[in-house]
Amino acid sequence: MKTYVVGGAVRDALLGLPVKDHDHVVVGATPEEMLRQGFRPVGKDFPVFLHPQTQEEYALARTERKTAPGYKGFVFHTAPDVTLEDDLVRRDLTINAIARAEDGALTDPFNGQRDIRDRIFRHVSDAFAEDPVRILRVARFAARYPDFRVAPETNALMRKMVDEGEVDALVAERVWQELSRGLMEQNPSRMLQVLRDCGALARIVPELDRLWGVPQPEKHHPEIDTGIHMQQVVDYAASQNHELPVRFAALLHDLGKGATPSEQWPAHHGHEGMGVALVQQVCQRLKVPVECRDLAVMTAREHGNVARALELRPNTIVKLLERCDGFRKPARFSQLLLAAQCDARGREGNGVSFRDAPYPQLAYLEKALAAARGVNAGEIAQRCSEPARIPEMVHRARVAAVRAALGANDDGEGESA
Repeated sequence: MKTYVVGGAVRDALLGLPVKDHDHVVVGATPEEMLRQGFRPVGKDFPVFLHPQTQEEYALARTERKTAPGYKGFVFHTAPDVTLEDDLVRRDLTINAIARAEDGALTDPFNGQRDIRDRIFRHVSDAFAEDPVRILRVARFAARYPDFRVAPETNALMRKMVDEGEVDALVAERVWQELSRGLMEQNPSRMLQVLRDCGALARIVPELDRLWGVPQPEKHHPEIDTGIHMQQVVDYAASQNHELPVRFAALLHDLGKGATPSEQWPAHHGHEGMGVALVQQVCQRLKVPVECRDLAVMTAREHGNVARALELRPNTIVKLLERCDGFRKPARFSQLLLAAQCDARGREGNGVSFRDAPYPQLAYLEKALAAARGVNAGEIAQRCSEPARIPEMVHRARVAAVRAALGANDDGEGESA
């Protein structure tokens, strides 16, 4: 019985990066032997055990055979005669198919160290094509390690998998799991680019894929292309360490631009409203969690209004706050402002960058929200002799509070939200 550290722990150590988790493969053992040594079984599909002290995962060396479409159609085989190389050959990328023995010696039968040095994602064997989740994993790795590139032969294999419909067998939960993890990496745009290069993005999120090639006015968008803008927006969100809901909202905020009439380009009048239905469509298909879905829908609908905040009358600002449920959920409204800020600053091209441009809208609307929330609605309700007029009276009081806080001069009644 021999144990080896495999996968990400070896890869990241060779890259000089912090190692978070250790996965182990055990060669020459049976499940009964593992149990006798105090390991606790946790694997459902094949024998995986938790170490009695460290709680790290130890999997018996195994082979696998494809039996059905999708990522669940596998039969696994474990036995004491399954070798380390038998186990490593089933792994996705060469950089993940390196094992380290207890004495530190490395087993690298597929030249993973070379590909780490050359910064290349390369599949280990044609068995890669049997699991469509591996396309998503490669894309996620590209977001985590942005200086790596996909080997041409690996990209060709992924495109073949897409063409043969393997990606269509992925379940929504697994797609969301990988996409959301990729969004939380260093450069989410690299994930999108890898998925697009092999054709997978058009199958998984076609609403996003169609943004490339859609032009925008160069005055406001020096990058011009809507797809490139979206990549810059999500990368800016990542650079600010924003939470997942903000990054997801940044990703989908401009979906409506892919639905505007091409004869009107580069203008996109009404794209915010068009985007709402598309965002809802994506979220329903991928079974996106409510927190991410609601912020993404709100951002698609309101990012244009937030951008025009300094021009809005107090009455319109209060309507915006009411529509966004900002009085009950101020933290989510703040997330909307962050996503809108990412939209404003994710614009760079032809020597022009908005990355460090002032964004007074955020503090302006936060100040308006604080003033409006300072209104005592309960007190107004008690004083009002006509219950039916309570919402109107509360609204008027909030408008007055916002007007005073922002130093506005108008009466706040002439603009509709």
